[in-house]
Amino acid sequence: MRIPGRLRVTIARKAAACVLGSVALVTSSSVPAQASSAQPRVVSDNPADNTPHIVLDEPSLSVYAFAQVGSTIYAGGRFTQVQDPARTTTYSRQNFVAFDSETGAVSAFDLSFDGMVTAIEATADALYIGGAFSMVNGITRRGIVKYDLANNRIDPTFAPTGMRTVSEIKLANGAVIAAGNFSKHVMALDPTTGADTGSITITVAGVVDPADETRVKSMAVSPDGTRLVATGNFATVNGEVRERAFMLNLGPTATLSTWHAPRFDVDCSDSTKQISARGVDFSPDGNYFVVVATGGPTGTNGLCDAAARFETANVSSTVEPTWINWTGGDSLYSVAATGAAVYVGGHQRWLDNPDGNDSAGPGAVERPGIGALDPVTGKALAWNPTKSRDKGTIVLFATSRGLWVGSDGPLFGGEDHAGIGFAPLDAP
Repeated sequence: MRIPGRLRVTIARKAAACVLGSVALVTSSSVPAQASSAQPRVVSDNPADNTPHIVLDEPSLSVYAFAQVGSTIYAGGRFTQVQDPARTTTYSRQNFVAFDSETGAVSAFDLSFDGMVTAIEATADALYIGGAFSMVNGITRRGIVKYDLANNRIDPTFAPTGMRTVSEIKLANGAVIAAGNFSKHVMALDPTTGADTGSITITVAGVVDPADETRVKSMAVSPDGTRLVATGNFATVNGEVRERAFMLNLGPTATLSTWHAPRFDVDCSDSTKQISARGVDFSPDGNYFVVVATGGPTGTNGLCDAAARFETANVSSTVEPTWINWTGGDSLYSVAATGAAVYVGGHQRWLDNPDGNDSAGPGAVERPGIGALDPVTGKALAWNPTKSRDKGTIVLFATSRGLWVGSDGPLFGGEDHAGIGFAPLDAP
């Protein structure tokens, strides 16, 4: 087995926060606008050996979120124990763990959440953590908490109100943007106090899955901080039809974009997976974004069990994707666009499979659990490390040094990487 060299994974550089049309007033400790991490080439298909392991000793345990500050990686999800890379030591960690990106050593830093963690965003001196929790280290914090890294404490001044489950957090233009199934569904928060800035005031309503609540599940913000794309279980926004996906124009007051993709209005075949639009990510240059979806094979009319690229500048009310890559019947949950590739993860068996129906149709290629697409054509690249399928690859987090992979599965690249894996960029 080829052993990768010493990994010096560093946090992706943040874009400057001085963007015209900011979401909220930038404070002295402002939150910078975040840019996607650009990578010059496809990552290695040989995972790094020095990553810790989540103890996957019961169903539904998984990693759902990553963030990085300096050489420290923070991972959140649903789990109770983490092991060092050699599996010689087991640590109790309640839904959150910090570890060294170079060595995989588990940090003594220990935040305990009474519910799953689904989102982590970081500045140089703070972590914003979201999920389905109400207590953190015994302190009441429902849905979202700010951890002060400079003073090593839960920030007592950051106290949002009206929060429930927070599914996603993004930092943009001096604001903390939270999304979930609370009353406003998307809200811009002051990064110091957590107060609602009032700059995002939209009405998200209805459901496509009657078995679930109205919720925004995932979102991404363009590198220049001017566009927000959100996905989830909803039918209208501000009274306009926007099933499963919508775009906002960010500014002092956010407005609903005319962008509307009718393919998202097509119901998927599996009525239990009607929240079909899931992960979304902008390219590093902001020119396009990619949405991945679940839902069961429904021919090629909709966007079920597929990945689709959209051009950011095309805000037509009948917009069509630039390309679509169907799995042929398996869910995609996560996506990371790096410029060199569009990585997609889920429990898929195949890509390039538009004619498949839980089968390999003409042209299908095997890409179990994880794959990479050509950003221009949308076709599967040769990269094929393989991944345990299980429920699937839930989160992909691209940094300037590689790709972090979070899941509920034990294997990545044919090696033992339970819950956490890392695919490094090859040396130039």
